[in-house]
Amino acid sequence: MSDVTRSSGSVSAGPVPGARGETTPDTVRAPEPHRPATAATAAEDTAGARLLPQEESGKLGQRLHHAVAGFVDEPRAAVEEADQALEEIAARLTDAVHRRRHILRASWQGADGPAATTDTEQLRLVLRDYRALADRLLRI
Repeated sequence: MSDVTRSSGSVSAGPVPGARGETTPDTVRAPEPHRPATAATAAEDTAGARLLPQEESGKLGQRLHHAVAGFVDEPRAAVEEADQALEEIAARLTDAVHRRRHILRASWQGADGPAATTDTEQLRLVLRDYRALADRLLRI
């Protein structure tokens, strides 16, 4: 019998050691069939993307690290700097969520309100993207 099993569009190559030494299945998804590009698929393409660009996220992380590193010399200043860094992070994330929500809304609503031409499949994809974004936010 082979290590590779196939089930509902996934390929499992057997157990793989995890970060702590335990084994977890290594699953590779088969590519989805090609769909024509729509506003819904554009939103779908960005659903798994980072809310903040890597560079921006790195800079904000460095600000927080700088605050922590300065605690020994100036504790109050370090805490104030951490507070400001957290405020900036929260503001940037809020802006990113608003932008993502705008993209999702535009995919099922026109400028004048709900688009009558949006089919059930497009709505299903948009609902999936809303759920994925909400789940990501709830896991933070």
